[in-house]
Amino acid sequence: MINEEKLHNLRHSLAHLLAAAVIELYPDTKNTIGPTIEDGFYYDFDFKSPISDKDLPKIEKKMREILKTWKEFQGEEKSEKEAKEHFKKNEYKIELIKEIEGKKEKITFYKSGEFVDLCRGGHLENPAKDISPDAFKLDRVAGAYWRGDEKNKMLTRIYGLAFETKEELDAYIKQQEEAEKRDHRKLGALLDIFEYDDDVGPGLPLWLPNGGIIIEELEKLAKETEFTAGYERVRTPHIAKESMYLKSGHLPYYKESMYPPIEYEGGKYYLKAMNCPHHHKIFAARPKSYRDLPLRLAEYGTVYRHEKSGELFGLMRVRMLSMNDAHIYCAKEQFVSEFKAVNEMYLKYFKIFGIGKYVMRFSTHDPKELGKKYVDEPELWLETEKMVREVLIESKIPYVEVANEAAFYGPKIDVEVWSAIGKEFTLATNQVDFAIPKRFNLVYTDKDGKPRTPLCIHRAPLGTHERFIGFLIEHYAGNFPLWLSPVQVKVIPVRMNHNEYAKQVFELLKENNIRAELDDADENLGSKVRSAKISKIPYWLVIGDKEITSDKVTLESRDAGQLGQLSKEELVSKLLEEIKSKK
Repeated sequence: MINEEKLHNLRHSLAHLLAAAVIELYPDTKNTIGPTIEDGFYYDFDFKSPISDKDLPKIEKKMREILKTWKEFQGEEKSEKEAKEHFKKNEYKIELIKEIEGKKEKITFYKSGEFVDLCRGGHLENPAKDISPDAFKLDRVAGAYWRGDEKNKMLTRIYGLAFETKEELDAYIKQQEEAEKRDHRKLGALLDIFEYDDDVGPGLPLWLPNGGIIIEELEKLAKETEFTAGYERVRTPHIAKESMYLKSGHLPYYKESMYPPIEYEGGKYYLKAMNCPHHHKIFAARPKSYRDLPLRLAEYGTVYRHEKSGELFGLMRVRMLSMNDAHIYCAKEQFVSEFKAVNEMYLKYFKIFGIGKYVMRFSTHDPKELGKKYVDEPELWLETEKMVREVLIESKIPYVEVANEAAFYGPKIDVEVWSAIGKEFTLATNQVDFAIPKRFNLVYTDKDGKPRTPLCIHRAPLGTHERFIGFLIEHYAGNFPLWLSPVQVKVIPVRMNHNEYAKQVFELLKENNIRAELDDADENLGSKVRSAKISKIPYWLVIGDKEITSDKVTLESRDAGQLGQLSKEELVSKLLEEIKSKK
């Protein structure tokens, strides 16, 4: 199997090849930048005339023609003057050259065939030999602002897929086709879960009644789990004064992701982009002793992020988030047991939701960046990283360690999970914080009567409602388990004269807090059953003469087909047991 570096170089080489093909076909086009991405590569262009997906086969064909002639990549260092002269008609490259020169870095060009590009390197030695011509494919055309800034010109981005072999490419395309069927945006609309409205604004989802039920069930699960684990629930405002965010450091360091302030009565108020500072204030509201620790404060807190319009995506990237948040304040000697308990909570949730593949991405600090990128507490960094590492090993949780990607206040874990079809999601985060408690002067009185600063663990096992429900829609393909389904049972009378008995069954289900719907419309049985299937309802009951005579119901399952006749009592017992077990 190809290693990561070689795969990166393959995709990077193909980005060059794409640019070469575009320039040959559209000579007036200006090429800008073309990095590798998770499944391939892209390149941004400034075209004189717009292109579309219909143009991709032509460009792809040209790429394969050129590939045959690319026997090597030749690198050459250039002076700023030489580089600017070469790209004098391309203002995008000129901007990049000025930046490179400003950083006192080398300016390098790479050439293959007749194509030359500004590049740092990282290519295959012999593209014609090392790239299989049937293992890459141009995927789609999209718009993208230059440098990702909405104030800049909109460019045309061409995405490409690239793998070592045709078999890998075909498998990926097949997975993507299945992912398309499971797209949470499409299923979310089909199943009446959420909606967007122009008057409300982009990135601000409206949860419809079905979505509201899913949210209630997730919150119920979280609250029950956290209550058992010793958490206390709090509620905090959606806005706060500027002074609090200056104290936390989110201003100015997080300002780009926060909404502009609201000026009122001579002060500035911000929509909260995080719950942490509010929880720190709750900790500080009353004197604390070692007997109060660990203190676990939990809240499904709503936060607001000023995401760029071009980065918004369904429920996965939004501007309002409801977060399964909690902060654990503990003494240093309590840290290992608390961190381990948080990880065990993750594993419990993974089992409930059928998440079989996951990995913890453990981000550590770089000692060279202490006092700059990271808080200057060298001993605490080493100690907490060691403890986190030991917990992960002891818990036998798969993890990868990534240097120089920690939060500024401590090591962190990002939880990566894979859906039923192998699509990867970043689900949640788990962070250690030994800096912010000091900023807020959080202290407790220890056994020796001396004040101590607690450690703080930030955790959100279920992430946000928005991202997690988006994941679940795709993970289940809309086929939610019974306990999570907005409608759990549909009662379907065969004819109008069966409605009265059907209504009795419907009322019995409602009395037992089973979410049921009665379809007593004057339509044929087939269309009613089809409606239940399209809505992905777990069970439906067919009520006809036989059921009325026997005082029973005929149960059919979305997942298992016809299950036969049951008494009404057996039906209720079966459904309640399945709901309770969360199978």
